[in-house]
Amino acid sequence: MTHDTSGALTPSATTSAPRTPTALDAAADAYVRRFAALEPIAASFMGLPGHDHELPDLSPAGHEARADLDRALLRELDELEAAGTTPVDDVDRVTLAAMRERVGLSLELHDAGEPQASLNNIESPVQQLRDLFDVVPTGTVEAWENIAARLNSVPEALAGYTVSLRWSAERGRVAAIRQVRAATSQARDLAGPESTFTALVRGDDAARVLDDSAACSLVRAELERGAAAACAAYGELADFLEHELAPQAPQQDAVGRERYALFSREFLGAEVDLDETYEWGLAELARIVAEQEAVAREIAGPDATVADAVAVLDADADRQLHGTDALRAWMQTTADAAIEDLAGTHFDIEGPVRTIECRIAPTQTGGIYYTPPSDDFSRPGRMWWSVPPGVTEFTTWRETTTVYHEGVPGHHLQCAAAVSAKDSLNSWRRLACWVSGHGEGWALYAERLMADLGHLDDPGDRLGMLDAQRLRAARVVLDLGVHLGKPCPEEWGGGTWDADKAWGFLTSNADMDAEFLRFELDRYLGWPGQAPSYKVGQRLWEQIRDDARATAESRGEEFDLRAFHARALGLGSVGLDVLREALA
Repeated sequence: MTHDTSGALTPSATTSAPRTPTALDAAADAYVRRFAALEPIAASFMGLPGHDHELPDLSPAGHEARADLDRALLRELDELEAAGTTPVDDVDRVTLAAMRERVGLSLELHDAGEPQASLNNIESPVQQLRDLFDVVPTGTVEAWENIAARLNSVPEALAGYTVSLRWSAERGRVAAIRQVRAATSQARDLAGPESTFTALVRGDDAARVLDDSAACSLVRAELERGAAAACAAYGELADFLEHELAPQAPQQDAVGRERYALFSREFLGAEVDLDETYEWGLAELARIVAEQEAVAREIAGPDATVADAVAVLDADADRQLHGTDALRAWMQTTADAAIEDLAGTHFDIEGPVRTIECRIAPTQTGGIYYTPPSDDFSRPGRMWWSVPPGVTEFTTWRETTTVYHEGVPGHHLQCAAAVSAKDSLNSWRRLACWVSGHGEGWALYAERLMADLGHLDDPGDRLGMLDAQRLRAARVVLDLGVHLGKPCPEEWGGGTWDADKAWGFLTSNADMDAEFLRFELDRYLGWPGQAPSYKVGQRLWEQIRDDARATAESRGEEFDLRAFHARALGLGSVGLDVLREALA
């Protein structure tokens, strides 16, 4: 299939009048409705009603149904273009280019057998079927009926998943043993007496809604039955992974250049020179370390190391938080202050976008993440902190930049602004399209921007930002190095990169708990191309901004950064090649 993507993609100017939907918008909206029916988990994250009681078919047949939907959409796009009805304006041009890139790549991945074999320690059906319950509504009896229905459907979903993993294994596609073991451990935890499924149905949220009436008693009984069924199903999955899949799993973590190039395109929405990117990663890491060392001397004296500065900051009582209640309150205060400071000055932040909710996550992995608002904003955008067991002390200097990353001007501004753009964007652009390099790249870009705007002038907070940037640069080197089998610098062991060398490299470039870093290393080894999308995405965002500035200056115009950000965010999440062309 061929198509013409020549010509500039330019975002239309923001106007007060709603844009008239086009034939392409209708096709995109219909695709989202059909996709939601096949992917009820995605529907819940988008806040689309009608599927809150369902789980997806994770069997090979379910994957083929999703591929059929993608093929049908691409045929429809061809027909619309052939008929001359698409594109009709600049918004259509971006939609057409973005859909062809995303949906076309989804089919490439399907045909390569990647979704069917998905198994890792962070983003595969093992985690998705559990994480779903963090975002579902819980405020009504009907909501708990839906939760009960979903819990009782977990066995069927995991059975289909097992069939897909077995199908993939027969074709020689099995995740590395490291990922199989990590997923097995997680499945055992979800099957055990401390399972989050059991905690969910016996928790305070359920108790607040379900009274002592006969109807509620029936719901509670279904919830208990569903939690037991989900636990048992995860136990069966763990047995399958340990006894059947693990013996077939390769020892080697690296996926090789061909597969890695496909994953890199998936996460960036752009083609980059992987070898040049690896060399850039090494140089960028060295630059950040030098900047970090200079700030460390500012904090702890002329001869201080970064470790010396960290010790000073960790001992500062004014930078300490005690307990998760204090942590959540600090997150909320910091996020709200950023919105107040930036709204109307550097960004347009209006209506429901001004609301973000900070929460302590029910899981205990140590991660910090964001979930977008639902389509109608009945569920606000949320920043989550997953606190590991036994951790009760926190320091703010490391995490101020994290709040900016997850909140405003990071993910919350980016995602909530897109969700609210009903007057200009179709539902696929607003809700369904997410490109990691665009989203995570923007969030890292936002961290550095906050430093440039003076919000990280405190040396401790600035060191925290540089600490986060250093980790993201190190991930570029580590991820590309291991998966492509690149030569390892002598200071990290020489020879070819492997997991052992990556561990020493990671621990030397990240000031974090060893258990968390172990999880992180497993993540990079099992989710190729995703971790570099943060820093590489930031690089591409900065290149696109600098190109826009140079173009304005070549015309004798003053570059308007606020207007650039408004235009860029107004596009929603698209691949970075599409973004570059749209903002050229």
